[in-house]
Amino acid sequence: MIKTLLLTVLIIAICIALLSVRLIFKKNGKFSSHDVGEDAHMREKGIRCSMDQDREARRNGKAF
Repeated sequence: MIKTLLLTVLIIAICIALLSVRLIFKKNGKFSSHDVGEDAHMREKGIRCSMDQDREARRNGKAF
């Protein structure tokens, strides 16, 4: 039981360390935003956040 618990904690610690490599080693490192509204490529294609699109449709009376 203890071996399984220690192995699990070790695996989780390794995963967290690997996920944070960019934050640790890059100057001013941060996670990139995964929000559709902040992605330049999506904005070029006219794709926006679903909440923004819903808000605009409700304002224009076309929320059906």
